[in-house]
Formats: sequence, C-alpha cells, structure tokens
Amino acid sequence: MARILQLDEAIAELVHDGDAIALEGFTHLIPVAAGHEIIRQGRKDLTLIRMTPDIVYDQLIGAGCARKLVFSWGGNPGVGSLHRFRDAIQNSWPVPLEIEEHSHAGMANRYAAGASGLPFAVLRGYRGTDLPAQTDTIKPIECPFTGEQLTAVPALNPDVGIIHAQQADRAGNVQMWGITGVQKETVLASKRSLVTVEEIVDELTPRPGAVVLPQWVVTAVSEVPGGAHPSYAQGYYERDNAYYQQWDPIGRDREKFANWLETEVQRERSAR
Repeated sequence: MARILQLDEAIAELVHDGDAIALEGFTHLIPVAAGHEIIRQGRKDLTLIRMTPDIVYDQLIGAGCARKLVFSWGGNPGVGSLHRFRDAIQNSWPVPLEIEEHSHAGMANRYAAGASGLPFAVLRGYRGTDLPAQTDTIKPIECPFTGEQLTAVPALNPDVGIIHAQQADRAGNVQMWGITGVQKETVLASKRSLVTVEEIVDELTPRPGAVVLPQWVVTAVSEVPGGAHPSYAQGYYERDNAYYQQWDPIGRDREKFANWLETEVQRERSAR
C-alpha cells in the first residue's frame, strides 16, 4: 500500500544525492512543486531524466542540483531557451553539466522497456540522424529475422520517478486523465515513486480514458494542491502562460535567478 506523506517528508525519504530521478509530465501535470522541494532540500549530483525538460529542470540545474541531464528536447515552451541550462553547458555554472541526448521516440521506448522489465528497446527512429555518433547509449542492432539494421537504446530505470496527478484515494490508488505522456511508464520503471496529487478523495470515480495506478506500484502519495503550476491540471486549473514568459528574464540573469531562489522557492515552503 502506498503511504500518504507530506511532500517534504516524501522527498527527504525518497530522493538522495547522486540519484537518477525522472519528473515527467508532457505540458500537463508537470510535478513542479516536487522539483522545488528537491531544490529546498539541497539535493546534489542528480541525474535528471525527462523527455521534455522545461523550466522546472532549468531551475533544478541553476540551483546546482544536477550533474547530468538525459533528455530529448529542452526549452521554455512557447518562449525560448532554458538559460540556466545553457549557462551550465557553456560556462559550467553553477556546476558542469553532462548531457545525454535522445529523440522523443527513443526516450519513450526506453521508459517502456524499463516498465516492462526489458534491458533495452529497439526502434527505427535514429536512422538518418547524427545522434548515434553523439550519444553512447544509441547502438545499431540487426534484426535476427529480417537482417534489417535497427537501433537499440537501454531501458530507463530511474531511482525515483515523480509525477503529478489529479486524484488519489486514501489507500494510495492514483487516477489521472487528460494528456498523460509517459507518467505511467515512469512509475512502473522506477525503483521508487512519488505521486503528488491535487486532492485525496475517499473513492476514485471512474472516468473515460483515465489512467489508474494501483497502490502497489506507488511508493508514496503527497497531496499538493496546485502542485503542477505553472503547467495545468485538467479539471482543476489552466496553464499559467504569463509565468513561462516571466521566467525568461529571470533565467537569463544569475543575480535575478539567485534572488528567485531566495524568495520564491522559500516562500512556497511557508505557503505550503
């Protein structure tokens, strides 16, 4: 049975220095509050995994939490670059950052392999690109049945998978709906998992197309209303487009970013 924990308790117990962690969510239900709690607790030397790292990963990188990023695209959606990410790559500030770049299809297949207990995934998606020459975890493989040249990528099995969802019940069963990306696969592939939710309810009401994660695949659940902000949570709140625009000048400037860390992230602790 998944345990119901406060967010700070869950991060303290589940996320350790040096861990490989995945905070997944595709436009929708991004676990931003959990990312901020990782910053507050000063975790270091993390391998950050995410198909589409956006501003919460920019913030984690800028706070010095990361040593490596495994990803398939990075940016501030609809706005532009991730400037703390760029500063880490170009200037090693605040610490050097190693990168491992894949395609979206490659990352999704890596999660699926991890969730299935397989050592690797096979796909055609890298042919005609220069990614195999840049990334050691992309290898050619020959189909034993047809002789076709394909590509193999290793399974992703994060130490900790963190997602956000709309609801959980008191036993720790989780329900999410809308765009769900690879959240299910992230939980199933990870050694430990944390799901932050908008609310804990007595009973989950079935919804068409919803994804239900049973309590036995989830390590911990934390009730964090607004925990996906500034991304959106279908049925609860819309995307805060202004926040993404306002992040750009903060992310560009080290002093402004340092002030954001000292004020906004710490203010959230008081608010919660």
